[in-house]
Amino acid sequence: MFFKNRFFWIAAFVGLALDRLTKILFVSYIFPPILNYTIPVIPGVFHFTYALNPGAAFSIFPGGSVWLRWLSLGVSIGLMVLAWSKRFTLNRWEQVGYGFILSGALGNGIDRFLVGEVIDFLDFRLIRFPIFNIADTFINVGIVCLLIASFKPAPNADREIVRK
Repeated sequence: MFFKNRFFWIAAFVGLALDRLTKILFVSYIFPPILNYTIPVIPGVFHFTYALNPGAAFSIFPGGSVWLRWLSLGVSIGLMVLAWSKRFTLNRWEQVGYGFILSGALGNGIDRFLVGEVIDFLDFRLIRFPIFNIADTFINVGIVCLLIASFKPAPNADREIVRK
């Protein structure tokens, strides 16, 4: 079952493990239980800041934590069905892309079910970017992988052109 689209499962497992590990590490060992507690790594540029986000990316849908947990679960189940499906064979870029998106959806979904909000801690202050986490990063890396896959020709595309 896990042999089909194995890069999908590897990306999903690695991404989820890194997300959970970093959140547990930061919440349990680095941050005191104080919201907006910050540790400057490079002062004014990059900080570790403990924040809880009740909404989605960039704090949109701030009151959506209840329905967002179910959306995360639905997206996760949908991606796993896609990877298990015999109908779809994904290329490596698609496997890695969807796997990373799954890891991000699961990582933030677990937060929503356990904490009620998403734990964020990466704070780039130089560009005034919203505080985010590893799961958010993997979702974006997954999107980049899917964009790369969209520019790759289909395996049989070259053969079809030659035959005509």
